[in-house]
Amino acid sequence: MKKERAWPQFTRNLLIMVGSRNRPQLRRPTWIIVLLSIVSVFLIAAYVYPPHSPSACSLFSSHGCGSGAFDLPPAAHTRELTDAEVESRVVINEILNNYYMHTKKPKVAFLFLSPGSLPFEKLWHMFFQGHEGKFSVYVHSSKEKPTHVSSFFVGREIHSEPVGWGKISMVEAERRLLAHALLDPDNQHFVLLSESCIPVRRFEFVYNYLLLTNVSFIDSYVDPGPHGNGRYIEHMLPEVEKKDFRKGSQWFSMKRQHAIIVMADSLYFTKFKHHCRPNMEGNRNCYADEHYLPTFFTMLDPGGIANWSVTYVDWSEGKWHPRSFRARDITYQVMKNIAYIDESPHFTSDAKRTVVITPCMLNGSKRSCYLFARKFFPETQDRLIQLYSNSTIF
Repeated sequence: MKKERAWPQFTRNLLIMVGSRNRPQLRRPTWIIVLLSIVSVFLIAAYVYPPHSPSACSLFSSHGCGSGAFDLPPAAHTRELTDAEVESRVVINEILNNYYMHTKKPKVAFLFLSPGSLPFEKLWHMFFQGHEGKFSVYVHSSKEKPTHVSSFFVGREIHSEPVGWGKISMVEAERRLLAHALLDPDNQHFVLLSESCIPVRRFEFVYNYLLLTNVSFIDSYVDPGPHGNGRYIEHMLPEVEKKDFRKGSQWFSMKRQHAIIVMADSLYFTKFKHHCRPNMEGNRNCYADEHYLPTFFTMLDPGGIANWSVTYVDWSEGKWHPRSFRARDITYQVMKNIAYIDESPHFTSDAKRTVVITPCMLNGSKRSCYLFARKFFPETQDRLIQLYSNSTIF
């Protein structure tokens, strides 16, 4: 405090010395000597008594000026982008900033990724019935041609390829489904579902939930453990840095403009295709379906995703795979609890096993998180149809 008081007092004394009107007339050489002396004293004082305010700039400070009015704006990127990155971002930004497609009958595209027949077609038929013209169905069957029991699924298979668990072929199948669904200009939202998925809300609720929001429901979070950031490999540099690497459920729901940029992307998809796979470098496993889309959208449009999936799965048992539901598990209360969950948990794989909670916020309000749920055995269908017919939780 003493030094802070000495600085302004010293300055006032200098001003009095220079500005006194009663000073005697001095010759020019004497004036020069006096001015040089004053400047010298001023510089010495500045060195001895530097300003202590963190917002002030000191001539002799080793740190230069603090975060004041003359700071330079931060650099847009921490590194120079490659030509391929610049080209990719130009295309993506143009799509995100200039996309507009008006349609009189917007539809939700339901994309089923399945090895064969869909065991819950009867339940889905009840879900879709009466809402023709508001949805589209696409089925990717990777092992065998499905047998259908619902007219909504007949003839809705697309050209499919074999899919291996944890391999890039899973992402390729997702992109294949998106490509076929994008051919219909009325499809405005795209939901990826597995053969074990069921709806936990009625169609009207799902339709309004998805079409009246301005985000895509893509799960994305930081897992510092071995099954999260531990899967990152430096071969992804420079385009994908470890700080941007994310993990999330593959079961997405995305808006049309996001589906288009997934189709437009070659650069980042190729990185994951070559450097995120099982048995990478001998003993490291990376699963592209859990990392590609979460990382891609976190890097290129983080504000455009909700960071949770609208498809529920129960990881509470703490095992490698989520809990599967049997017929004995299906009760009114269980289904109601799933339908009204309003927080999405993420479990890290590090030693702390932290649970990261994401509140499900839409337009500033907390909402129910889930529209669908997965890992249900086929034996649950009759019980689910009974509940669907007689309760209001769906």
